[in-house]
Amino acid sequence: MAETAYLDGPNARLAYAHTPGEGPTVVFLSGYKSDMEGTKAVHLEAWAEARGRAFLRLDYSGHGQSGGVFEEGCIGDWAQDAQAVIEAVTEGPLVLVGSSMGGWIACLLAKRLSARLAGFVGIAAAPDFTEDGFWAGFSDEEREKVMTEGVTYLPSAYGDPYAVTKRLIEDGRENLVLRAPLPMAVPVRLMQGTEDEAVTRETALRLLDHIEGDDVQLCFVKGADHRFSEPENLAMIEVAIVEVGG
Repeated sequence: MAETAYLDGPNARLAYAHTPGEGPTVVFLSGYKSDMEGTKAVHLEAWAEARGRAFLRLDYSGHGQSGGVFEEGCIGDWAQDAQAVIEAVTEGPLVLVGSSMGGWIACLLAKRLSARLAGFVGIAAAPDFTEDGFWAGFSDEEREKVMTEGVTYLPSAYGDPYAVTKRLIEDGRENLVLRAPLPMAVPVRLMQGTEDEAVTRETALRLLDHIEGDDVQLCFVKGADHRFSEPENLAMIEVAIVEVGG
């Protein structure tokens, strides 16, 4: 396992683990309140290292071992963080692997780093979830609370309640990716579990429809949940990385 290193990012001191190697660098982008010590990130790092492949995992500000306060962050900040680490420690082509919120961040980076993009893998990708998930699901009272008090809390099946802030909602609207086509002139593989309770099948289909490319595939996996971390799921991710990035 690569040792954790740090750099001063645009929003906080950022933690990352970089494994040098051949081929396009595989960059794992984790989800909302997740970190680079998650099952998929650590498994894929070991998989890449065993094959001599370059690999990068990282913690956004307010996540994991990075500095900053989670409740003060937003999609724009976390995309900036990921871009800063990628540009500081990698060179050449990239395969972006985005899990849940990381799929949204990967979409943003695919546009910003398009000249370096070699492939894209989305795992239960959750683009635009602050608007189409949180805001759309709020009652009038919850909407008023978040806009006047600055924060509201939602229960989570994955740990502590989600703190949804006014800044998260407003910044999310500045970074939506499902309102216009997403050009990706690289191989794209999207995977979605049928038992995912956090991201809907409709979201996966919307992302499929918005990506413009000649090699874009979506695979629904019967029985898989949002974590997508069972051994057979991890094996599918490995295959997808090879398909898009050699």
